[in-house]
Amino acid sequence: MSIYLDRDSVIIIQGITGAEGRKHAQRMLAAGSNVVGGTHPKKGGQTVTIAGRELPIFESVDAAMRATGANVSVVFVPPAQAKAAMLEAAEARIPLLVVITEGIPVNDTVDALARIRELGATRMIGPNCPGIISPDAALAGITPASICGSGPVGVVSKSGTLTYQIMHELRDLGVSTAIGIGGDPVIGTTHIDALEAFERDPDTRAMVLIGEIGGAAEERAAEYIAEHITKPVVAYVAGFSAPEGKTMGHAGAIVSGSESTAQAKKAALEAVGVRVGETTAETAALLRDLLADN
Repeated sequence: MSIYLDRDSVIIIQGITGAEGRKHAQRMLAAGSNVVGGTHPKKGGQTVTIAGRELPIFESVDAAMRATGANVSVVFVPPAQAKAAMLEAAEARIPLLVVITEGIPVNDTVDALARIRELGATRMIGPNCPGIISPDAALAGITPASICGSGPVGVVSKSGTLTYQIMHELRDLGVSTAIGIGGDPVIGTTHIDALEAFERDPDTRAMVLIGEIGGAAEERAAEYIAEHITKPVVAYVAGFSAPEGKTMGHAGAIVSGSESTAQAKKAALEAVGVRVGETTAETAALLRDLLADN
């Protein structure tokens, strides 16, 4: 009951020796993830002990993949080194790359994604995101694993905090996979990518889309839903009270015109039959109603 990440995922961490890498490696292990090691260009051949487990450190993603069979890498490196980390993972052709780091220059992300798309072997989630969790199976990122268990609802969200909130509201139903795609202007996996995967997943019965002001991603998702999605979808859009022209937290959350407002996004989604909640609790209630009717 998951997409992109499951019990068979084999995970390495780029930046495993740093404070964030160590902390979240421990949490991923506690969540049941198969974390098999990490990378550091100057510490290859050493080990790091996390949660009582001695994990090997490799000098590169390619070396880690060859030694462990890893198919997922989670990036916890500083912004200045993030481009090199993304390119290294891309060149190694790792199937799933989850970039948690925030504050990466947009041009660096553009360059890395261009190479990823050229090679065609890697799906990137992020940057500036909480990652991905398939409850009771695996966690690649920073989402608390105790919020809810597995179930039939797929979640895709720009916001990490709102991902956690909607998972809490859906704890009676459970989640197949929750993906925090990140709020930067340029990201590796979009709402549409996740919706497409959830539509194909036989165990995902319904979806929650969480958006926020800025850009036109939600409008594009609405168009995609109208043409390609048959399963129930509900949505929540953050930012109804945001003043026009002001950046609100995420680098991508700036209202630059009428298309970027929460009201415009709500209207676009409702026009294709997606019910939009005013709060995460109301959104979860709308989903329960839809599941009861289907």
